[in-house]
Amino acid sequence: MNQDTINRIRTFSEARDWDQFHSPANLAKSIVIEAAELLECFQWDDTEYNLQHVKEELADVLVYCQNLLDRLGLDVNEIVNMKMDQNEKKYPVEKAKGNSVKYDQL
Repeated sequence: MNQDTINRIRTFSEARDWDQFHSPANLAKSIVIEAAELLECFQWDDTEYNLQHVKEELADVLVYCQNLLDRLGLDVNEIVNMKMDQNEKKYPVEKAKGNSVKYDQL
């Protein structure tokens, strides 16, 4: 996400004085709720879905994720790269390529 978009999210919440409601627990709950709404877009059909609705729900998830990053003082690039380092060790290409089993099954 670019800095202009991040600033827009921050300004939106600040202007409405919503940061008072953005405890880490509340934000984590909101992420799960919005993720469930995203999943609902595919509830009855994996191939026929409303792309606009998917985009709206995915955006809601991302906005809450950015709010949680801010609340916890985390850098998205740092934590994603940390997790990718872990995933690359758990799922080496030579074992995981074309395989969907969990890392402890490889």
